[in-house]
Amino acid sequence: MVNDKVVLAYSGGLDTSMMVKWLQLEYKMDVVTVNLDVGQGKERKGIEEKAWKLGVVNHYTFDAKEEFATGYIFPAIKANALYMGTYPVSSSLSRPLIASKVVEVAEMEDAKAVAHGCTGKGNDQVRFDLTFKALNPKLKIIAPVREWKFNRKGQIQWAKDHDVPVPVTADSPYSIDENLWGRSIEGGLLEHPDKMVPGDIWDWTVDVENAPDEPDYVKIGFQKGLPTSLDGIPYKPVEIIQKLKQLGGKHGIGRIEHMEDRVVGLKTRETYEIPAAEVILNAHQDLEKMVLTRHQKAFKYQVDQMWATVVYQGLWVDPFKQNLDAFIDSTQENVTGSVTMKLFKGSAKPVSRESPFSLYDYNLASFDINTHYDQGDAVGFINLWGLPSVSAWNLKRTVAEEGIREMGKKVVPVPTGAS
Repeated sequence: MVNDKVVLAYSGGLDTSMMVKWLQLEYKMDVVTVNLDVGQGKERKGIEEKAWKLGVVNHYTFDAKEEFATGYIFPAIKANALYMGTYPVSSSLSRPLIASKVVEVAEMEDAKAVAHGCTGKGNDQVRFDLTFKALNPKLKIIAPVREWKFNRKGQIQWAKDHDVPVPVTADSPYSIDENLWGRSIEGGLLEHPDKMVPGDIWDWTVDVENAPDEPDYVKIGFQKGLPTSLDGIPYKPVEIIQKLKQLGGKHGIGRIEHMEDRVVGLKTRETYEIPAAEVILNAHQDLEKMVLTRHQKAFKYQVDQMWATVVYQGLWVDPFKQNLDAFIDSTQENVTGSVTMKLFKGSAKPVSRESPFSLYDYNLASFDINTHYDQGDAVGFINLWGLPSVSAWNLKRTVAEEGIREMGKKVVPVPTGAS
């Protein structure tokens, strides 16, 4: 009898390594594993070999860095994507890409099911499940972690009992997710927001105290909202992100520790390292300030917030996101130019910018009296601009005065000789 196949999104970590054995033992299914390189770096070493040792019937590895950068990170840059104004949705962006590759493999392998290693408390289950359902609703979705009753120590013991090689020990219980755009760290002491984040969790960034005492300056070139060059030298998308990750990390840029609202309603303390994202997003927003009108910026700010929330909530496949993309893309036509960033002691700040589409006009903005701006025009503008406010205050004053007069009419005279 031939077993049905299940295609597992396989990271090589504790949960998905256990899952290979679990699916084989509990579901009696042949397991096909899929792993994507979305810029994890050293975390990927030995993943395929581990999968074969666990008894998978097939394994697929995808180098998806370029696709991830252009198809997922770049739209996030154009949207200035920061969930809750803080987190640049790094893990959120990779999930729909991983899910799409899992479905692709499932269809090639004629599999009956797909599986992921997400918990019932996290956001990723929403992102995977919704993408699976949208791309191929016929596939059964299996999420063993939602069935398990293990705590973290129990998982580690189960793995040891079933000869599952994992890089996590009881002494280092962190769950780490990395890609080109960011690194997230969860578990252990981090689950106690009343405790300070231990210094040993950081890997991409140095402590600000140990950062260089001299700043670095980097000029980021943009074409239609997307970074294309550094200091005038063109680079591919992945190269730009990797170079700014190293440079930003050197200066302690991109450490995040904040309270976050998960999709499922839980409030959690989250920690991230996002050096490249912080540098690029700060530069992109600065360039937008130069080339977009105030009305474009004001409305785009609302759209950007919605875009980040939609992606965070796992709705990459929703038509609403496509609607948001259409507006955002239309605003990026003139977001071309360069921004010079100063990287120093944990901060990434724009210090100069230029664009052929700049709406700044020296001849209008200069304090030099010999400009094209007729300051006398300001008087009429102020009168019209402030007319509603002034009218409202005049009415308020009139009502108050009338009220005083009415009160005066109702005063009863005190009889002469009254004590």
